[in-house]
Amino acid sequence: MSRQIDYRSTYPHTADEVYATMVDPDYLRARLERIGGPRASLLEHSADVGGARYRLRHGLDAKDLPSVVRTVLPGDITIERNERWTRQDSGRYLGEFDVAIPGAPGSADGAMRLRDLPDGGSELSVRADVRIAVPLIGGKIEGVVGEQVQGLLAAEAAFTHEWLAEKAR
Repeated sequence: MSRQIDYRSTYPHTADEVYATMVDPDYLRARLERIGGPRASLLEHSADVGGARYRLRHGLDAKDLPSVVRTVLPGDITIERNERWTRQDSGRYLGEFDVAIPGAPGSADGAMRLRDLPDGGSELSVRADVRIAVPLIGGKIEGVVGEQVQGLLAAEAAFTHEWLAEKAR
């Protein structure tokens, strides 16, 4: 089984501006430093006019995890996240991602879309499927992890808003 997550964030900036920010290695490093957790880092990065690919590492302290998650994943957790973006045309980008937790029975993957809105600004939408392969309590853990993913996406969106506002000054 899996838990599906849908997330949306809007920006007062064009999709081209938001995309350029989201795939900038300096932005990614700063975002990871602020909200990526212990041992967070940008592991790989490449970008050109057609798109971008990068691999991120996030860290979670065991003390910050809900108790139901600690029963299955004792100790600190390392999360590896791969993102791939493709430019469709001006103002429209499609992305996909996968997330792995080495040594743990959990994973996620999904799709992203960044597009200009008709009345100005842009919208980022994310659809993710979270899977935790643990008998009996896997569904409960998927729910908890889903809430954590929603929180992370919201924190990343807030950081992106802040970064874009700072760059506009």
